[in-house]
Amino acid sequence: MGTYAVTGSASGMGRQAAEKLRGSGHRVIGVDIHDAEVVADLSTVEGRRTAADAVLAVSGGRLDGAILAAGLGPAPGADRPRMILEVNYFGVVDLLQAWRGALVCARGKAVVIGSNATTTTPLVPSRAVRALLNRESGKALKAVGRYGRVAPAMAYGASKIAVSRWVRENAVKAEWAGAGVRLNVLAPGAVLTPLLERQLSTPSEAKAIKAFPVPVGGYGDPAHLADWMVFMLSDAAEFLCGSVIFVDGGSDAHFNHRMWPKGVSALRLPRYLIRMRRFRAPNQRSIAAEEG
Repeated sequence: MGTYAVTGSASGMGRQAAEKLRGSGHRVIGVDIHDAEVVADLSTVEGRRTAADAVLAVSGGRLDGAILAAGLGPAPGADRPRMILEVNYFGVVDLLQAWRGALVCARGKAVVIGSNATTTTPLVPSRAVRALLNRESGKALKAVGRYGRVAPAMAYGASKIAVSRWVRENAVKAEWAGAGVRLNVLAPGAVLTPLLERQLSTPSEAKAIKAFPVPVGGYGDPAHLADWMVFMLSDAAEFLCGSVIFVDGGSDAHFNHRMWPKGVSALRLPRYLIRMRRFRAPNQRSIAAEEG
C-alpha cells in the first residue's frame, strides 16, 4: 500500500479522496487548516513551509502520490483575493516543489485540482496570471484588485489558469516526467461542496450560479470527482502527463467547442519545430549511448 498526501482533506473533494484512499488501505497524510494530520495555513509562506516539512517528516521522504485539493472560492471579503492567490497557486506550487524528491523516490503521481473557470470566466487579467507564474504575488493582487467587487472571481480565475499552466509547463520536464513523476490537472465545474452550498444559500450568488450553463444539469458529486483523482493516481494513468481533464457537466464544451483542439498554425510552426529538435536531440544521444 502507498503513502499519499492530500491537501484540503477536511472537506469537499479532498475529504472524499482521502477517504477513498484510506478505504483501499493506503496511508493518507491529510493537510488542512483544521481536522487534519498536518494542520497548516496555506495562505502564508510559513504555513506552506510547515505543511511541506511535516508531510516529508511523516512520510519518511517518500510519497506514492499527492492530491492538491486545498483551495478557496470567490467569496466576498476584503482579504479574499490575496488568500485565493496564495492558497490556490502558491499552496500548490510550493508544496509540489518541496515534495518533488519524495515523489521521485516512488515514481509517484500528483493531481492538482484546477477548475473550468480557466476557460469559462470572462476577462481574467492576463497580467495577474503572468505575475503568479513569475512569483510576483503583489503584482497579481494589484491586477485583480482593479476589478472591485468581482476581484475575488478574477483572483480565482487567475489562480486556476496560472496553476494549470504551471503544471502543463513543468509536467513534461526532465525533473518531473523524466524522473518518473506524473503531474496532471483535474478541472471540475460546479461541484456540490460546502462552498457551493453556501453560495446557493445566498440569493444574490445563487441566481448567478443557477443561470450558468451545465448541459447535463445539476451539480457534480464530490465523491465522483474523488473517483477521478484516485484513477489519476493509479497505474492505469501512467501515460497521463501534463493533461487538464474537464469533469464539469459539459460547461467548457458549451462555451469552447470551436476553440480547441486545433492544429499547429503557420505562425506557431517555427516554435513547434524548435521544440521538437530540442526534445529529440537528448533522446538520440541517450539511445546512442545505450546502443554503444
